[in-house]
Amino acid sequence: MSATEPAVSAMRQTMDGQAEALAGILGDEEPVMAVAERLRGRRVLAIGTGTSWHAASQAAVLLRAAGLDASAAQSADAAVDGPLPGAGGALLAFTHTGAKRYTAQAAQRARVNGAEVVQVSGVGVDGADLTTVEQERSSAYTASHLGALLRAAQLARVLGADLAGLSEVPAAVDHVYRTTGDGYQPTAPPSRLMEFIGGGINQWTAAEGALKIREAAYVASEGLSVEQFLHGPSVALGDNDRLVCLDGGGAWSARIAEVAQAATDCGVLVTRVAHDGLGELLSIFPLTVAVQRIALEAAETLGVNPDSFGLDLPGHQAWDRVQL
Repeated sequence: MSATEPAVSAMRQTMDGQAEALAGILGDEEPVMAVAERLRGRRVLAIGTGTSWHAASQAAVLLRAAGLDASAAQSADAAVDGPLPGAGGALLAFTHTGAKRYTAQAAQRARVNGAEVVQVSGVGVDGADLTTVEQERSSAYTASHLGALLRAAQLARVLGADLAGLSEVPAAVDHVYRTTGDGYQPTAPPSRLMEFIGGGINQWTAAEGALKIREAAYVASEGLSVEQFLHGPSVALGDNDRLVCLDGGGAWSARIAEVAQAATDCGVLVTRVAHDGLGELLSIFPLTVAVQRIALEAAETLGVNPDSFGLDLPGHQAWDRVQL
């Protein structure tokens, strides 16, 4: 690297290796079998904070596809005033580092209530029943999130969900991340707001896209389900905004296309990201790496450090005093 070339971010370095990391997780089936038996036949509550809240919400959808009675809640809600499972139920806790206060508190309360508690965390984290990847160096978590989603999908498949394309996930992720094509240009950050929308399980991919571009590139953003977007927020978009439509195929595809066309007709810049090759449930993998890439490229375009969580900006150190 020459003196004039910018340093490669830890976020990009991590994303470079995501497909390989996912292939490694797919090859680690034995602990998944054991955890699946602990969940089988139980009512499951999945919890998490931030990115892990999105993983928990998608895990609940995947487990319902396997026939389980599964729901999701933010860790803070579960820890402070419920809901929490008791005897006969299970808590599935997603936590990258194991250090988030409310996830730990909720897990402890669930154990006291007699629930089965399963933790999905990064490699080396105490109490992890299923591990994902080594601890990330960037504050903008990418590989650990995809790893958590893959663990959830593995559990769902063992428990009976039809996820025939699971072995194809690493290749799909790598393709979306690396493919540029003729005349490829990064999705340009708008001057005001970037809105992400998706349907069904991909409403949480939209939420993750908004979180990721905020923390990596400091771009004002929002991520909503397509119907929530239509019922109010849609009227606020104008020609200084961008709408990113995430289409995983399936039941929501036509609705996403209809909304994308309406936004285009209103003069809004629209980016359509579609992937239906793995089926709607597994589309979360290529679509998640797509929104990660949008966030990373926005940071690189704007000259923002995607790894620092804003702590390199004047005054932002105040946020570091708030315990997560």
